[in-house]
Amino acid sequence: MTVEPVQGEQRPRLVWCWRATVLVDVFESVRLNRQLGEDFASRWVQFLDEVRREVLPARGGRWVKSTGDGFLLDFEYAPSAAAAAFDLQRRIHRYNHDRAPGSWIVLRVGIHAGDVVVADIDNFGPVVDLTQRLTTLAQPGEIVVSEEVRSRLVADIDGDLEDLGDCYVKHVDHAVRAYRLGPPVSRAGLAGLDERRNAALRPTIAVLPFQCRLGFDPEDNLGVALAEEVIVQFSRSAALDVISGLSTRQLHRRELSPGDAGLRLDADLLLTGGYRVLPDKVVLTVQLQDVRRGSLLAAEQYETTVQAAFDPDEPLAHRIVVDAGKAIFKHVLALTASAPLLAVENYALLFSAISMMHRATAREFSRAREMLQHLAGRQGRYGIAEAWLAKWHVLRVVQGWSPDPAGEQREALDHVNRSLDLNPNNALALSIGGLVHGYLLKDMGTAGRMYESALDDNPCEPLAWLFSATRHAYMGEGSAAEEAGDMALRLSPIDPLRYFFESLAATAVAGNGNWARASELARRSIKSNRTHSSTWRTLVYALVMEGRVDEARQAAVELLRIEPGLRVSHWLKERFPGRDGPMGEPWAQALRTAGVPD
Repeated sequence: MTVEPVQGEQRPRLVWCWRATVLVDVFESVRLNRQLGEDFASRWVQFLDEVRREVLPARGGRWVKSTGDGFLLDFEYAPSAAAAAFDLQRRIHRYNHDRAPGSWIVLRVGIHAGDVVVADIDNFGPVVDLTQRLTTLAQPGEIVVSEEVRSRLVADIDGDLEDLGDCYVKHVDHAVRAYRLGPPVSRAGLAGLDERRNAALRPTIAVLPFQCRLGFDPEDNLGVALAEEVIVQFSRSAALDVISGLSTRQLHRRELSPGDAGLRLDADLLLTGGYRVLPDKVVLTVQLQDVRRGSLLAAEQYETTVQAAFDPDEPLAHRIVVDAGKAIFKHVLALTASAPLLAVENYALLFSAISMMHRATAREFSRAREMLQHLAGRQGRYGIAEAWLAKWHVLRVVQGWSPDPAGEQREALDHVNRSLDLNPNNALALSIGGLVHGYLLKDMGTAGRMYESALDDNPCEPLAWLFSATRHAYMGEGSAAEEAGDMALRLSPIDPLRYFFESLAATAVAGNGNWARASELARRSIKSNRTHSSTWRTLVYALVMEGRVDEARQAAVELLRIEPGLRVSHWLKERFPGRDGPMGEPWAQALRTAGVPD
């Protein structure tokens, strides 16, 4: 109740609240009452009961009063008021079934918004008066809204808006801008999005503002701020395209299905959520959905406080994004495992291939190459698949699986050149090309120039930062190595190669003599993928240099299980890119100290 008595006084204290006010009027109600009598009254009473029981609870509205030949409602949100008005117009048709047009109950609706005095028995103020005047502008069966309401609606989502211009109404001495509101456009009006989605090499994700389900946050300010933080975190990933918050806020509290919301935003994935504000904490529930398939990929609950949610050292948004990333990659792996390649979207093929090529089994490694070759046939003009095929050959050497390292060099260079022929400024291809030159050919000069070109083209290309970090380390540029490694990690919060980023970042950090952090990063990488032999070599090196020789020997045992034929001298001469730099001999000696055969 917002009309409250003031202590010690008889008069009430008036409290103004913002409301979207809806006035519903029955066209020619006097005639209907006179001609139809009980039949009209019976249908009208049933309709009013339906409005109270079904429409208002569903739309979050409040019954204000009956006006005799109509009724007054109010809503916290203009989109809810518009949706309720459409619902009323749709429902009234059922009460005209099998009757002559002259017996139909036809509604006219006016909607205005602003501050009103809200009491138990009525609403008061100029907003209510103008709502009544707007209703007179509506033709039978129409809805007319004010400029204040129109500014809070999204065209084609909340409804089809037609500008009626400046209108003059009774008892208002100035022109009123009015709009005719029709039903939203159909899904058919958005045809062609599926074709564009199929062609994309990165999925598009949309994050809707989170909604308050319990507690006091009427404008969802906390939920809007949290969603913005999540969007920022997602935007740091080169693996996704992210819809801006300016666009997603337009759908805030719109009553759209995930499929409709995703279609409106041209998104493949949709992240939504709700939260409860409790005395000592905030409980947030987040859901991630595949828009096209209508499937739920993940549902997570997080407990936090308002202060902790925005802690710069460990923001809640980062945890949400990391969990969502894991769910996305798990989803695409399941898709490519169960469906024919022809039926799988390009982004799912690419994500799955990238993940599989970094796994231990020969079957998965070979399957990754098959998928990339299939994708190259679909998307040859872009060259992305060709670049990743080059990376596949590098990994084959890194893991010690190649029977012909020289042949891998030729294959990798061929794929890089094909990719760059298609797009000479492709930052990803330049990054992987630098890796081929640096790791396979031991040509650090060419590698450095390619990394610089990649970052000139795209300063946010995470692989360019990552590979340049290891190059700096091999060349004894420790500080630059650690800084570039940190940049790569910041740019890849949900990368499918997160363990790979942590592995190479460990090498970069080791190049700066930060042994404790290098071993920590290596262990984090191993926790995600125990079969990447390069990570174990970095861990052995860092542990020995830190003086933790017993732990280094245990790590060396694991290393030799993965790569039983490893020999230090051969590895240093043929495989280690930093063999001629300041890390070369110390690294080799650390492996020997830990028990790796020479």
